[in-house]
Amino acid sequence: MNPPTDLLASGPYTLAVANRGKTRTFVRRGVADLYSLLNDEPGFLDGAAVADKVVGKAAAALMILGGVRCLHTRVISRPALELLGKYPLEVEYDVLTDHISNRSGDGWCPLEIRCRTLSSPQECYKTIQEFILHNAN
Repeated sequence: MNPPTDLLASGPYTLAVANRGKTRTFVRRGVADLYSLLNDEPGFLDGAAVADKVVGKAAAALMILGGVRCLHTRVISRPALELLGKYPLEVEYDVLTDHISNRSGDGWCPLEIRCRTLSSPQECYKTIQEFILHNAN
């Protein structure tokens, strides 16, 4: 199964996940949809093919924890690629960058900063969870 990359161009989608004959698209920014899938429907990520517009280390950690099998992304950060390289996950990308930028483009993505020195997906998950819970309101 190949990542559903064509879906990213067909609408306002940021993420597309294909698994077990079903394909779903998502529109939230950042890691919100991956985080929700991992917590609410972890079986859908297990063995999935994922197309994502931008993958930083936090997104990479969530995909590893979810058991994603293959990924295609337009942009990936070096920290994400290094983490993914430690796991049996096929990765294709268009652009490799030193880090993911924040939404205003004037600095690092907040989760990229928080996860950059962490060595395991589990450590990243705790940081992601704290960030999401703190910024939920």
